[in-house]
Amino acid sequence: MTSETFLAALRRFTSRRGRPIHIYSDCGTNFVGANRELQEYVKFLRTKEHNEIVSKKLVNEGIQWSFNPPGAPHMGGLWEAGVKSAKFHLRRCLGETPLTFEEYATLLCEVEACLNSRPLTPSSPDPSDLLPISPGHFLIGAPLEALPHPDLTELKINHLSRWQHVQQITQHFWNRWSQEYLRMLQRRPKWNSTHPDLKIGDLVVIQMNGSPRASGKWQE
Repeated sequence: MTSETFLAALRRFTSRRGRPIHIYSDCGTNFVGANRELQEYVKFLRTKEHNEIVSKKLVNEGIQWSFNPPGAPHMGGLWEAGVKSAKFHLRRCLGETPLTFEEYATLLCEVEACLNSRPLTPSSPDPSDLLPISPGHFLIGAPLEALPHPDLTELKINHLSRWQHVQQITQHFWNRWSQEYLRMLQRRPKWNSTHPDLKIGDLVVIQMNGSPRASGKWQE
């Protein structure tokens, strides 16, 4: 992406999610260029007397941008791992399938909902409270739930319409990604530190084979 296209993406993000206060990213040339253009834009507004009020507001509510050290993508940690996981499974689910812009945009939105429905932490220490906190809670104040849909994963492509094919790709992505994410949640302290065995009353995540995507049913 060029700096112009990234700034356009940033505007779309701000229109949907609100203005971010702090952005973290790697040192991609488009990110650095976009940051420079934003700074130049603020400087330009400062030189206009009739925009004094607007410029002060931008300065007071400006976006703080933090870059990783050059050549150190591992500093991204969690977000780089999330992007890598999404790309890995999306590439294998899509393959060489040609999609229209509308189909691809719908697919990416549903993949976004899958990622934002993942459990982050228990909502309370009560073992009977099975609702985990997910990124969806920070976006809309509640878990993200997909509309009901039939299971299309076992059907052949030539029996599906274009819309059903997009839904099948989304379901394949959910099956692949959810299994990987659950394995990431499992701790492996065998060679690092001691950990008590599970006991009655402990809150655990149980994989439910065949559970629909973004349904909140990560446990029994």
